[in-house]
Amino acid sequence: MACAAVMIPGLLRCSVGAIRTEAASLRLTLSTLRHLTLTSIMKSKRKTDHMERTASVVRREIVSAAKVCGAASESPSVKSLRLLVADQDFSFKAGQWVDFFIPGVSVVGGFSICSSPRLLEQERMIELAVKYTNHPPALWVHNTCTLDSEVAVRVGGEFFFDPQPADASRNLVLIAGGVGINPLLSILRHAADLLRERANKRSGYEIGTIKLFYSAKNTSELLFKKNILDLVNEFPEKIACSLHVTKQTTQISAELKPYITGRITEKEIRDHISKETLFYICGPPPMTDFFSKQLENHHVSKEHICFEKWW
Repeated sequence: MACAAVMIPGLLRCSVGAIRTEAASLRLTLSTLRHLTLTSIMKSKRKTDHMERTASVVRREIVSAAKVCGAASESPSVKSLRLLVADQDFSFKAGQWVDFFIPGVSVVGGFSICSSPRLLEQERMIELAVKYTNHPPALWVHNTCTLDSEVAVRVGGEFFFDPQPADASRNLVLIAGGVGINPLLSILRHAADLLRERANKRSGYEIGTIKLFYSAKNTSELLFKKNILDLVNEFPEKIACSLHVTKQTTQISAELKPYITGRITEKEIRDHISKETLFYICGPPPMTDFFSKQLENHHVSKEHICFEKWW
C-alpha cells in the first residue's frame, strides 16, 4: 500500500448520453496538444510556483485534453469544476493532483482532484475545487472559465491511497484544513466505493474505519459538507467525521451542530493512534507540520504518516 462516484450537489454537467460524443470532440491532434502544454510551460521565464515546488515529484506521462463540463460555487471563495477527460488511458490514484494547462495562460496550475477514481472509470470525469487567489490559473477558473472551455491535465503526486485487494486492512484518519480537504475527499470517496464493492460483491480490499477531522474558518468554508455527511449516514459504522471552525461569527445550523467543535486538538488525534491506522494530513504548512510532528512524538511510524501542504 502506498502513501504519499459521488456527485457534487448543484453541479452543472453534461448529460451521460453525450459523454461519448463530447469525448470524441476533445481528441486534439498531437501537435495541438504539444503546443498547448509546452507553450504553457515555456512562456514563463522562470519556474512557476506549482512547477517549482513539484519539480522532483513523479508524474504520469499522459497529458490529456479535457473539457469543462460543469461548475459550481462550493463556498464564497471556492469554485468546483467537473472535467470530461478525453484520453482513455488517463488515470489517477485517490489523493493525487493534476498539472492544469490553460491555453493562453503561461503559468501552469496545480489542483488536487477531489473526486473518486471510480467516477473517472464510469463517466470519464474528474472534479477539482479551486480557491480564489491572484495566481493566474485560479483567476482563470474563477473569472474566465466557462462550460466547454478546453484545458489539458497531467496527473502527479506521491500523496495517495491505493490499496490492493490482498493488502492488510487499515483504518484511516484524515486531517484536513481549508482546501486541504480536496485530496482527502478523494480518498474518502474512494474508501466509500471500496465499502460498497465489499458489500455488493463480497470481494476487494477490506478497509477498516475512516475518521475525518476537517477544520475551516467558518461553516461556509467547510466544503462538500453535505456530501461528507451523506457518506457518514450511509456508512455509520465505518465512516465518522468531526467538523471544526476557528472563526465562526454566525449561528451554526441544526444539521451541522452535532458535528461542529472548535479547533482540532492533539488529544482527539492521539485517541485514534493504533498500529493498524494510516494518517493522511493536508492543509496549511503550520497545521501539517504540527500534527505530523505530534504523531511522530507518539511513536507513529513515519510510513503511516502521509502529508501534503497547500500554499
